[in-house]
Amino acid sequence: MHAAALEAAGNAELVAVYDKAVERAQKFAGDHKVRAAESFEAFLADSEIEAVTIATPTGIHGAVALPAAAAGKHILCEKPLDVTLEKSDAIIKACHQNNVTLAAVFQSRFGTAVQLLKKAIDAGRFGQMVLASTKIHWFRSQQYYDSAGWRGTWELDGGGALMNQSIHTVDLLVYLNGSPAEVFAYTDTLTHTGIEVEDTAAAVVKFKNGALGTIEASTSCAPGFPRQIEISGENGSVLLEDDRILRWEFTEELPEDAEIRANGAAGEGMYGGAGDPMAINYEGHRRQIEDLADAIINKKSPKLPGQEGRRAVELICGIYESARTGKPVKF
Repeated sequence: MHAAALEAAGNAELVAVYDKAVERAQKFAGDHKVRAAESFEAFLADSEIEAVTIATPTGIHGAVALPAAAAGKHILCEKPLDVTLEKSDAIIKACHQNNVTLAAVFQSRFGTAVQLLKKAIDAGRFGQMVLASTKIHWFRSQQYYDSAGWRGTWELDGGGALMNQSIHTVDLLVYLNGSPAEVFAYTDTLTHTGIEVEDTAAAVVKFKNGALGTIEASTSCAPGFPRQIEISGENGSVLLEDDRILRWEFTEELPEDAEIRANGAAGEGMYGGAGDPMAINYEGHRRQIEDLADAIINKKSPKLPGQEGRRAVELICGIYESARTGKPVKF
């Protein structure tokens, strides 16, 4: 997916790959007509490489990101930055100290429907925010978890349905509605055997802006439905399903609202993955890669800098703590 997005980007070029599995790296290099580095050290020493994209298991993001930052490489790191807030902060700090740009992969923010909703929120169209909720009723088979030893482990996956699959939607929740003040949650493993982490979670969130919300997250819901985000305020409500606008209603109608409703229902087809991780479209990744490349070229901050990448991790870690202790967690 990252390779396809890079190849489609208009201002970035895929030039090299490193994988400790040599045969896999060589096959990738042949398929994409790039070179395969013989070692990680050689990869980082390559002067043609200006930025790296990290798509390893989450628990070793830091082991890749810290030396990459020290080598002066800009970084695009898959979500989450790392399995804990402390490790995520270490990556952010290393990039700051080495004066390199860090972006966390939360490509869903780059969807048109999300940006329209964010614009309406920032313009104050909702008035007092009241409710902000998400449903991620996804499905992953037992075979998915069995396909790689790191899946479903605390050490390398960092969590389950929340930290791996639902983190994109949790990120949208805090991006759109702001930071949480408190959370209370339950998590459980209901249908998958042999995994350490949750496959189902439910949380109630109180936000700093006064709104309340819920997060429903699961990889046990066959066949898997598109994720939903619903934002409601005293003056309006919006419902998104993946990148489609299902409802867009405000007490004060603006001229563009009818067009948004008409066009937004079609969506862009840039998400997916509710039942099959291979069905996720790379368009959002392409947009984020182009944004990062533009930031590097023009020496400015990307739209989604590393510091933003910690927000969803913070909320999810709070959910895990609440589920473990049976008590609310304040932020």
